[in-house]
Amino acid sequence: MPSCPRLRRWRDWQSLAYMLGLPLVVGWQWTHGFHWLLYGITLFLTLGVGVIHHNHTHVRMWRGRWANRFTDYWLTLLQGHPTFVFWPAHVANHHRFQHGPRDIARTYRPEFGGDTNHLWGYLIHPLQAALVLYPLFLRWLNRLRQHSPGAFRYCMGQYLLWLGSWVFFLALDWQKALIFIIVPQLHGLHWLLATNYLQHAHADGRPLSRAQRNTPDTPLNYARNFEGWVNPLLFNIGLHTAHHEHPHAHWSQLARLHAEHYRQRVDPALNEGGLLPYMGRVFVLGLVWPAARTRPQMPSDAIQ
Repeated sequence: MPSCPRLRRWRDWQSLAYMLGLPLVVGWQWTHGFHWLLYGITLFLTLGVGVIHHNHTHVRMWRGRWANRFTDYWLTLLQGHPTFVFWPAHVANHHRFQHGPRDIARTYRPEFGGDTNHLWGYLIHPLQAALVLYPLFLRWLNRLRQHSPGAFRYCMGQYLLWLGSWVFFLALDWQKALIFIIVPQLHGLHWLLATNYLQHAHADGRPLSRAQRNTPDTPLNYARNFEGWVNPLLFNIGLHTAHHEHPHAHWSQLARLHAEHYRQRVDPALNEGGLLPYMGRVFVLGLVWPAARTRPQMPSDAIQ
């Protein structure tokens, strides 16, 4: 008999709670009707699912191949988008090129307005990212089809599950499907993509060599960190420098790594407190008060 799946880290019980909680609150409202508090919890859990999706890509949750594959499909169903996209877009692109000129999802592309950090830039960044990432996904899938047909079928199965779930629920009750499933999933996907803007807009995208990154005196200013409640609630997603420097570290280790090794290597302007106060100050107050806005970390002639 196959052994019972085991988590690699006990802290991922929090991840499982979010992954089970989301369909429960959606199912309750589907049956009993809209409830403003439960709907707010639904929207919050879609954020959590996006972070879990990211974390599971970097560090697989389970000690066992089939449990991890099932989790990929479960996250696809909850996220409303295939799980495999993190490999070409995030691991092979964003982490490889560290927000540098070769990172196609960088926040300072000249054709998208250059190095910005304002409300419109935050709102439009997910669309801009999708415009450059989807061709990457298609090229990735084409290579898989040619060289790894098993992996290609695995990715296509995720598309089939996602789109099939939308068709099923829309046919069952299109209004409930839109309100309780599709809109929350799109909300979660917006945050999943817009997080890149929050973490990197006005940071320094000039490339660093491996030797520079390993030198303790070299500043690491390519990412912004948030040190508030976003971290215990959303799996330390705010501690982005430590994550970039240790992409294979479990999310529960990032608070220690940030405090001991990386906080002091980041410009104080890139170490923020709470996420929502930051967004209120920069994106709302910054509309009318220039002093509330952030300043670019790299010169304009370095933008590519």
